[in-house]
Amino acid sequence: MTQKILIDAERLKYPKSGIANVCVSLIKGLDEKTSDFEYTFYGPKKNIPQTKKKFNIIDWRFWQKKISINTQSFVLIHTAHQLSKYFHTVKNGQKKVVTLHDLNFLHDGSSEQKVKKMTKVVQKNIGNADAVVCISEFVKNDFLKNRHLFTLKNNLKTEVIYNGLIFPETAEFKPETSYSFMGKKYILNIGVLFPKKNQEALLDLISQNDRDLVLVTSSAKSAYKEKFLEKVKTLGLEARVHILENIDNSEKYFLLQHCESYCHPSLAEGFGIPPVEAMYFGKPVFLSTLTSLPEIGGDLAFYFDDFTAEHMQHVYASGMQAYGARAEEYAARLKERALKFGYREMADAYENLYTDLLN
Repeated sequence: MTQKILIDAERLKYPKSGIANVCVSLIKGLDEKTSDFEYTFYGPKKNIPQTKKKFNIIDWRFWQKKISINTQSFVLIHTAHQLSKYFHTVKNGQKKVVTLHDLNFLHDGSSEQKVKKMTKVVQKNIGNADAVVCISEFVKNDFLKNRHLFTLKNNLKTEVIYNGLIFPETAEFKPETSYSFMGKKYILNIGVLFPKKNQEALLDLISQNDRDLVLVTSSAKSAYKEKFLEKVKTLGLEARVHILENIDNSEKYFLLQHCESYCHPSLAEGFGIPPVEAMYFGKPVFLSTLTSLPEIGGDLAFYFDDFTAEHMQHVYASGMQAYGARAEEYAARLKERALKFGYREMADAYENLYTDLLN
């Protein structure tokens, strides 16, 4: 009898988010595999990608937080992120996998009240898990360091499975918009406009050079956006800073293809999808030395040790010089590294884990 697995892809409610991208990658990877399992995905039907196989879909409804759906027929439930509000209970004999993206709330200066609240939500998800999958070695080490905050199963498996990306198949992208910065050298950054992403450090960087800064963002923390825009004015950078919101993938790929470099001075990352996308396009990547980013960039990225304008400009200038001296070789090695973080590799790793737990 075929074993049935339920995957909670509820984050597809926010289709431009990083976790939604990971859910789409996992669905595509499992769709392309020959498998002995029967998969069901839980999430908003309209955002679940078309597949060759006829996967089962349980359409997300807001009231399911209060009235749980029946999971009796599933041998394993995989919760795709640690803050899920669904599938907190498991039936007798059922296995459970939870993907842990980060424990940032322990490190980002959150109030004691928020830390307690978030710890409680994570506990609801991982307390009865048989396996916790961490998306980087950094996240795994952080979890093991802080596991005393949670009540966990004695035989809990903890392993690393990197997020997997779907890379574009085409080589040329045409923009739908005519951008004023095209033809200029620009630095690209992709991510929510948010304090932990630290985009304001990039304003200090471009205050020291003549580059434009292009930010691609799906949403923003309003107080941080105001502070960011205020700093743009203070530094007189209005003509050189461009914020693009909720653009589609082909537009994003076009911007990656034509940028001079990709800069990601983030203070906290569980993984870091945009730097991998930039590496796929062979672009020089500048990262902070914090959390998981050195793990992603390895020895091919350039790193900001601090965020003073002078230091960042020094790293940027010397990095661009080093890249420029061997551009073709660098670009090829960057793409090769990016391909290690592919969606097929991720799907294989998850299915191997499901098999281990069920045998």
